[in-house]
Amino acid sequence: MIMPENDLSMSRQSELLGVNRSSVYYRPKPVPESDLALMRRLDELHLDHVHAGSRMLRDILRREGHRINRKKVQRLMAKMGLYALYPKKRRTSAADKEHKIYPYLLRDLVIDRPNQVWCADITYIPLARGFGYLVAVMDWHSRKVLSWRFSNTLDTQFCVDALQEALAKYPAPEIFNTDQGSQFTSEVFTKAVKESGAKISMDGKGRWIDNRFIERLWRSLKHEDVYLNVYETMREAEEGIGKYIIFYNQNRPHQALNHCTPGEVYQQQEQERAA
Repeated sequence: MIMPENDLSMSRQSELLGVNRSSVYYRPKPVPESDLALMRRLDELHLDHVHAGSRMLRDILRREGHRINRKKVQRLMAKMGLYALYPKKRRTSAADKEHKIYPYLLRDLVIDRPNQVWCADITYIPLARGFGYLVAVMDWHSRKVLSWRFSNTLDTQFCVDALQEALAKYPAPEIFNTDQGSQFTSEVFTKAVKESGAKISMDGKGRWIDNRFIERLWRSLKHEDVYLNVYETMREAEEGIGKYIIFYNQNRPHQALNHCTPGEVYQQQEQERAA
């Protein structure tokens, strides 16, 4: 760690640590309020129109009175981690070309029990004066959220932390499914999945529907909690999201689960399997 009060110069400390000296002096600029408002609106539009790309979103924003071009929409979407979800030749997530991509294993698979398939995804969370990123690990069959993490950076470590927590609390799944985002294709993440004994599955090109269950979680979370509360800080958002996820798992009935909660379905079927 570079320390200004050290006897060594900042240049020498940077050289010893192998970091660029300019990065030591860099201080990130706050995101303008106008951009935060646009990002909040883009997030709302993306939830309602997941197929909309930068051109369509630009046109919608212009009709609402915003003076914005496509280049800025693309920049804000990249910052938020948003991508249009529709069948196309390019990948629907920010993949790293150097990372290995694993095959999709869920095609025609009947998923009828807990811990057969887990999935994970990341979403953008708007705050009153900033934003964060939320990752969740979900049991595909019961829709139960097994673990989650909230971060102010779109890095890999908070995804690994969420995965390790889920593996520490529950039996490892047979298959772990994600999209082809760089966080999930990273060596450290895939290594953790392999060490658990689970097979790695990744959504194929254009397979936007494969993540539909966790996309519904994001929609419910944002409409029922995040947009209503307008959290001021990361800590406040983390506390509120934690309370909502407890409610989602334990008290929120799902029509698709015969009006049971995800927690009830997961626990009941696990007990039946054990018996």
